[in-house]
Amino acid sequence: MKFFKKSIAVFTMALFMVACGNKTTKEKQSQPKAYEANWESLSKHNEAPDWFQDAKLGIYFHWGVYSVPAFKNEWYPRHMYLKGRNEYKHHIETYGNPSEFGYHDFVPMFKAEKFDPNEWAELFKNAGAKFAGPVAEHHDGFSMWDSKVTPWNAKNKGPKRDITGELEKTIKARGMKFITTFHHARNLQRYNNPESANEKKFPKSHYPFIVGTTPTSNDPELALLYGNIPEAEWNEKIWFGKLKEVIDQYQPDIVWFDSWLDQIPETYRKKFAAYYLNEAKKLNKEVVIVRKQDDLPLDFSVDDLEKSRKNKIEKKSWMTDETVSTGSWCYTEGLKIKPVKDVLHVLIDIVSKNGVLLLNISPKADGSILEDQKNVLLKMGAWLEKYGEAIYATRPWYTFGEGPTKEPDGHFKNHKKFLKIKYSEKDIRYTTKGNAIYAIVLGSPEIDKSIQLKAFAKENLPAAIKIKSVSVLGTNKEIDWELNMDGLKFVTPSKIIDKMATVFKITLK
Repeated sequence: MKFFKKSIAVFTMALFMVACGNKTTKEKQSQPKAYEANWESLSKHNEAPDWFQDAKLGIYFHWGVYSVPAFKNEWYPRHMYLKGRNEYKHHIETYGNPSEFGYHDFVPMFKAEKFDPNEWAELFKNAGAKFAGPVAEHHDGFSMWDSKVTPWNAKNKGPKRDITGELEKTIKARGMKFITTFHHARNLQRYNNPESANEKKFPKSHYPFIVGTTPTSNDPELALLYGNIPEAEWNEKIWFGKLKEVIDQYQPDIVWFDSWLDQIPETYRKKFAAYYLNEAKKLNKEVVIVRKQDDLPLDFSVDDLEKSRKNKIEKKSWMTDETVSTGSWCYTEGLKIKPVKDVLHVLIDIVSKNGVLLLNISPKADGSILEDQKNVLLKMGAWLEKYGEAIYATRPWYTFGEGPTKEPDGHFKNHKKFLKIKYSEKDIRYTTKGNAIYAIVLGSPEIDKSIQLKAFAKENLPAAIKIKSVSVLGTNKEIDWELNMDGLKFVTPSKIIDKMATVFKITLK
């Protein structure tokens, strides 16, 4: 009898182990395969998950050692070495010869003594941002996180704080996604013949190789800042190594790249993408890779346009990186800030065409954000608090809008033309969500005036629609309307609803 019971127990255990084995096999079979470091495998990634398409607005900031001189722009680290440039003259007059006072000498002056990550995150939240984060590293080689790859980092030098880590906690704690942007592809010094290099031969390198200046130093520590190391070593240990470190330590939801990514060998671009996506898969996260120009295939990355935007609806989500100022991306003395209305109108125009706005601000070296920049963010956030249903989680309608103002073809080459664009109450942008179509007037229409929305004309509509009601967001009243052959006709409210932008909600049956 004991033998029988023992046999039953053994048999039962065997069945259990087989069942567990089958279950494990099924689980492994059901788990999606890891990404391989090739374009075909990476193309299976959903480049723009719903949360990204719903977000519409993110905030980042050019803030680092280059904020200390606060002169001209964030390219000061390069231009301070080039004779004939205003930065060189300013540097001589203010700090001395750059061969004696190099860029690395600014690092101890970058103290960030007024930096408050909670205050920053709260500001971003109140601005209506759904994701936010730092320029993790600009072209200058200084890492804004606690790094073991380079001693030139914010935890080890300068502020002696893990800027990225502190912001990751406060931003995620407020329900926002976390973005880190990388501009370090340009940091490597790339020269065919360094001995004969002159200041006109540095198109692909941030720091100029001018003998006698600090970027040419053989000091192994300085070389890590100035990118003066062998390319093969730099690609693996520095470019990829820094990305891996940030991914491992902070799990960003978005990794964004500046230009010059094409200077990185394809092998390493594939290696990064596979590593990032596989690490996200382990955490069951949907992440986004954003790039400029043609530096990564768009079947797994999002296209970004610097200081410019599309002039038509795109099927794929895209992004514009834009700044609150009319000039530098980083803080400089006398930085001119755009009117909030102009920034808001850019956001609305982008959203109507299936885009997302990444808006830059420019903190001072001490970590303070000036009131004029805060004012733009908070006023835009107040508008979004009232009328955000016409922005967040919307999708483009069949047309992005109507009105006299037209945008040029997008991209940085036309950024000065984009800067001059001014929208008016004659310009209308459309979005849609559920059974609603939102007509956003870029300004305040005249009171008690008849409006005809031509997008609703029978000959323009892709399909017949039935309208249930027309209302104005910010009021509780519906307004009388008429849908005729020429469009949707109604009379504007008898008072101004909002001076920056007025939203009419057309609810369909």
